[in-house]
Amino acid sequence: MYAIVRTGGKQYQVACGDQLRVEKLEGNVGDTIDLSDVLMVVDGDDVKIGQPVLESAKVVAKIAEQGRAKKVIVFKKKKRKGYRLRKGHRQSYTALKIEEISA
Repeated sequence: MYAIVRTGGKQYQVACGDQLRVEKLEGNVGDTIDLSDVLMVVDGDDVKIGQPVLESAKVVAKIAEQGRAKKVIVFKKKKRKGYRLRKGHRQSYTALKIEEISA
């Protein structure tokens, strides 16, 4: 059984026991979160597709980690002008462990 969920402006395919990184969600490590934007649930040959979401379906996940990704360097330069700009960015993320999918 797996589901397609939407969070943080992206869509993810999840199954029970999976761990995935999503855009930062509020909460502490160990808290449970209900992902209610379930777009599709597949259980063997039984496929349920939402228009756009399934009202009765939800995915229960547990926060495994709150962290920040590796630094990405943004470097800008204009030739022959002496213009150089170097910035860094670290994106915050939440690691979720999928516990239950209910349709």
